This record gives sequence, structure tokens and C-alpha cells, in this order.
Amino acid sequence: MTHPALTDGPIYLDHNATTPIDPRVIDAALPYLTHHFGNPSSSHAYAAKPRAAVAEARRQVADLIGATPGEIVFTGGGSEADTLAIRGAALAARDHGDQVITQVTEHPAVLEACRSLTAEGFTVTQLPVDEFGRVDPADLRAAITDNTVLVSVMTANGETGTLQPVPELAAIAHRHGALMHTDAAQVAGKAPLDVTELGVDLLTVVGHKMYAPKGVGALYVRTGTSIVPIIHGASQEQGLRAGTESVALIVALGAAAAIATTDLPSSANRLASTRDTLHRELDRLLPGAVQLNGHPVDRLPNTLNVSLAGADGKALLAATPHVAAATGSACHEGLDIPSAVLIAMGLVHDRASAALRLTVGRWTTPEEAKEAARLLADTYLTKFQASA
Repeated sequence: MTHPALTDGPIYLDHNATTPIDPRVIDAALPYLTHHFGNPSSSHAYAAKPRAAVAEARRQVADLIGATPGEIVFTGGGSEADTLAIRGAALAARDHGDQVITQVTEHPAVLEACRSLTAEGFTVTQLPVDEFGRVDPADLRAAITDNTVLVSVMTANGETGTLQPVPELAAIAHRHGALMHTDAAQVAGKAPLDVTELGVDLLTVVGHKMYAPKGVGALYVRTGTSIVPIIHGASQEQGLRAGTESVALIVALGAAAAIATTDLPSSANRLASTRDTLHRELDRLLPGAVQLNGHPVDRLPNTLNVSLAGADGKALLAATPHVAAATGSACHEGLDIPSAVLIAMGLVHDRASAALRLTVGRWTTPEEAKEAARLLADTYLTKFQASA
């Protein structure tokens, strides 16, 4: 089956930026836009179905990550969830310490939330990454103190797909009495997630990265974890996120989570197979020119980040209009500078500038992967081979 939004356009290889909404998700959410309009907090009949739907969605998201429904707080998206986790946890623990630790290649939502805490008297430490983009647990052991209240390290990087050693980092944090947060926006729905196995206290999920609409996310808050709200008002979401719930968006997130729970791990295997088909075909068409960025094994099943020697990634994509892809995070598209993630990994300027982020998704076929490789290779051979 082809997604209706993808039938007439270029081959879409930018699923880490956003995903098309699954038609099944739309079907689940639509009644809460057209018919079941009631406020879930009301006490009359019009509230019953919306209230039950929010409760069901909470259970569905919890099932996806191995949590309990009472540990799920719905938010307006990933940036809000990250901010609630970081500012909420740090400010709740300010009597116990004033250091927050993150790492240099985090999403801007995490980096900026951490940076905002410096105005509150906190110290923020950014850990380096190795040539694969991974944090060395030894660096966390060297940086952490009994004054550390929170460690925030993403589950996987959205540009390279590199997975972080979150369970080991969480164990180090807990030995020093600190909480552990991980932004799992790029992992949820693509690969299995279990908060107990990860050992985290706080975990971010984002709807539009897993075939639900934009504008909805969730934060897992382990039972007993103290955080303070960043949006004040009434007592929705256990008092941690005020505001009347967007029932349709929450239902959509729940439906997307349920679909992912049913499809994993087979869907992860299919994504990895399609990703690897794309990689092999590029290697076949451009022998010796394709350089993999990120970890070769411990990475997201859908993510391929490669540099084509001698190319300029932005120019190459601009000259290949039948492939919709990126050179880095969508948050930084439009900036005429190499990816900060790749530079932090130690890549030289030219290699970082030559990078392409190619991310497959639920409806990407092996045939599309091969065709995309052919189109990119044709452009490269026409425009950049002479300078390689």
C-alpha cells in the first residue's frame, strides 16, 4: 500500500523530520473532531467518550514503552515534553544540587532547556561524543558529582541514527542520586522501547515522528519522580500540564502507539532491510565514494547518513528534485553551515558538508530505495565526480 500523500511526489526519505499521518490514525481521531467534542473534565454525558478516549490513549502510549498509564503525561509536542522534563526535574530538585549534564549533539529542545537553567543558578555540563556520535560512559563518570540533579541524553540521534548507551548512563546517574531523562522521539515507533530496560526516570515521545499529527507528544514520568509544571493552570495531566486536553490529537497519538506496538519488531526489521538496500545500491553505483557517518551497527533501523566524497550535500539534493531528503536535522535546514552533530563527531568540514541524511519509513519500498540511489548517483556523477 502507498500512502495517499506520497503517490504523486518525489521519493520521500526524510522520515526523521516528520512522517505522514497513518490513515488508521486519522480514522481513530476523526470522531473527536466531528462528533465527540466534549471537554474530558466535564461531568455530563458529552464528556464521557472524550474522557474514555484519553484514558485509552494513555494506556496505548504506556504499552508502547513498557510504562503504566498513570506515568504518561500528554504534552503539545516533543519540545514541550523535553522542557517539562528538564526544567521540571531540575527546579524540583534545586535544594539537592545545581548541576545538569547533557551532551553536545542533543536536540535543540534539550540544549536550550538546559541553557535556560543557567539563569536559575544551575551549571550545565555538555559531554563530548566519539567518532560515532556516542557518549562515553567514562566521561559521565568523570563529570558527575553528588551535586548533579539530572542527566539528559537522547536515546538515538536523529541525524546519524546512533544509539546512546542509555542504560549504562542511567545507572551512573542513579548511583549519584540524579534523575535520568532521555529524548526518545526518534526511536518510538521505529524500534522497541522499554523504560525499565533503559532505566530512565523521564522519557519523551513525539507524535509526528511516529505517523501521528504534529502538535502532540507525551512525557513518561516514572512513579515517584518529582517534577514541577512549566504550564500553570488547572489540574489536567496530574497537575503537570494545565490546559484542556486536545482529545483528537491525543487519540491520534494513542492509535499511532498501538499500531507501532503491534507491528514491532517486524517493522524495525523491514526498515533496516530497506535502509541497507539503499546503502548497498549507493555503494554499487558509486564505488569508493560513499562514507558512512555514525555507528555502523548501533543505530536506528531507518537511518542512513552518508557523505559522498567531493560533493556538497545541499547542492546535490537541490539538483535531485525527485528525492526529498535532508543534509541534517530539519531544525537547522536553511543554515549554510555543516551539521554541528557531524562536526562534534570530529568529521572534517568537507566531509560534513557532503553529508546526506536519508531516512526511510513505513511506506518506503525497496524499489524506491534503489531508484533514489540511482537518482542521487546520477546527480553526483554529473556534477561532483570531477572534484572527488
